[in-house]
Amino acid sequence: MKKIITTKKAPAPIGPYNQATLAGETLYISGQIALNPNTNKLVLNSIEEETKQVMENLKAILNEVNLTFENVVKSTIFISDMNNFAAINQVYGNYFNTETAPARETVEVAQLPKSVNVEISMIAVK
Repeated sequence: MKKIITTKKAPAPIGPYNQATLAGETLYISGQIALNPNTNKLVLNSIEEETKQVMENLKAILNEVNLTFENVVKSTIFISDMNNFAAINQVYGNYFNTETAPARETVEVAQLPKSVNVEISMIAVK
């Protein structure tokens, strides 16, 4: 049985998907981009600010089901330019304890929704 998870503290989906799905004890979070949920505008001032907004959107979805980044077991980072890897990694790393950080891959892609620079999805377990 799956349960659809939504929160107004993260951006509404821009297509036929949900923010997250809870299946048993596992939360699958859809890829998040740097849309500010309060203004519905993209945060693209710098790659650091963009990544921070993405992480804050993910945090809001985790919090909706009383989870934290400590519950994340897997994340996928999609970036449009591998030259931004270090800056994205620096911001991303601020949200995790190095010893308990999740498994992860980072992939450069040709284009992301709304022409953003970074999109991150996660899987978390209660």
